[in-house]
Amino acid sequence: MAYPVIDAPYGLKPINLIGGQVFAGSTRDYPITNGYSTNIFYGDYVGLSRGEIVRLSVTTGTAGNQTGIFLGCRYTNPITRQLTFSQFWPASTAAGDAVAIVADDPDQVFKGVVCSATTAVASGARAMIGQNLAMINNTGSTRTGNSKNAILAPSDTPATTSSLPVRVLGLVTDTAVSLGTATYTSISTATVTCSALPFALPVGTDVGSLDASGNYVSAGSFVDTAAAAGATSFILNQAPVATLNTTIVFIQYPEILVKINFGQHQYYAGTSIA
Repeated sequence: MAYPVIDAPYGLKPINLIGGQVFAGSTRDYPITNGYSTNIFYGDYVGLSRGEIVRLSVTTGTAGNQTGIFLGCRYTNPITRQLTFSQFWPASTAAGDAVAIVADDPDQVFKGVVCSATTAVASGARAMIGQNLAMINNTGSTRTGNSKNAILAPSDTPATTSSLPVRVLGLVTDTAVSLGTATYTSISTATVTCSALPFALPVGTDVGSLDASGNYVSAGSFVDTAAAAGATSFILNQAPVATLNTTIVFIQYPEILVKINFGQHQYYAGTSIA
């Protein structure tokens, strides 16, 4: 079976719960203010303001104010007077009965796309698992109704800031891309010299090598700065924890698994929302 190419972010999509908990796809309904003037797209972060749902522009965190992820809405269409189910909330809709459908479980696991900036797809890596990452706030599509928010690919040292909005739980292997291999020449701290790359390396690309038996050995590092095809060197976020062997292996993971970070979700914060 061929899996789709991940060429753009789509916000966050709920897939299961942490710790092997039973996931029934449960959501909670919250009211939307009549005429609320901002589009809310499927996969966007939402929070509460005076008891009603608003879109959150989450980038580096909004401690204790995240209610969950928006999964559509329903309202009485002001023109047709018919009950309407919508993938997104159309800004300024005059509907007094508008309801947002929200994935609000603080233990929810989400799938999302890693980008280096705006909607430029990058990569996750094994070394990111357990780290806290920032988000990229993009405007969604009124054509599809879907969010375009992305997870920001980290660089340099591991991201441990507690105020960042998401914690990385794992990688999505189904849509991983094996970029290929290159021949290792030398390394100086985190700069690796190799044979000319026959492919470009996006930020976050997972780096490893093959042992004598052909088994993959993770370097515990990832590509810090994008490298163009033909480049003879690339920079890692930090020096590899394992010695790189002759054949270097590059894997791109466009999608990763995350959850809303502890203290960021309203259910995991002691201070209530005003």
